[in-house]
Amino acid sequence: MRVFEIDPDLGEALDPEHEQEARAIAVAQVDLLEPGEWRGDEEYPSAAGHLGLLLIDGLLVRSVDVGNRTCAELLGPGDFLRPWVKVAPHSSVPLEARWTVVDETHVAVLDRRFAIAVARFPEVAGTILDRVMMRSRWLAFHLAVTHLKRIESRLLVVLWHFADRWGKVGPAGVTVPLRVTHEVLAGVVGAQRPSVTTALGNLRRDGLIERRPDGSWLLHGEPPAEIAPVESRASGKPFRDAAVSAD
Repeated sequence: MRVFEIDPDLGEALDPEHEQEARAIAVAQVDLLEPGEWRGDEEYPSAAGHLGLLLIDGLLVRSVDVGNRTCAELLGPGDFLRPWVKVAPHSSVPLEARWTVVDETHVAVLDRRFAIAVARFPEVAGTILDRVMMRSRWLAFHLAVTHLKRIESRLLVVLWHFADRWGKVGPAGVTVPLRVTHEVLAGVVGAQRPSVTTALGNLRRDGLIERRPDGSWLLHGEPPAEIAPVESRASGKPFRDAAVSAD
């Protein structure tokens, strides 16, 4: 498929003339990932010049085990990954990483052929690097979220964060298409699954969230007040509360 047709933002830094030229030659194979455990490092071994995989739709979970605790990262449309890149095998702290395909997912394979085709357009490479850097910023955001005291606050902040990324606004609220288990959410917010189940029940009782029959989430009201300072800490920018600023 023509990559710019499935992800137009990849060419946003190009002028119109070059964008048209790049659109015609930026072609990539699109693969389907079925739900379940995924061995991305085996399906896509490292190769010189292989840029990586671009998620077109669907949802992936990358889980990392440290001792008896698990942290989880959610990846969705627009995210960029290189599953063959691992922590050094001789690391002092043993790490186990696992990939799970939650929903049927399509990925564009930006292999060496694609890299050669767009080599004349460094703006495209710059946009890909921006995606990689944004992923690191979002991981910093999740790390900051885990320092919030109440688990209800952690869950509400990350759900609204995912709403900003992948949500759809409707008359009843914002729908977030994340059909993930309580265990996965526990890994995202740094909590135990039973505590997450209790906290989600409290948020439902307060009318802040609703679980839809298809497994997605419906968010009601406005984003929580905690989200602004957490995003600020994650991005490294100073945050000034409006009330403080007014003084």
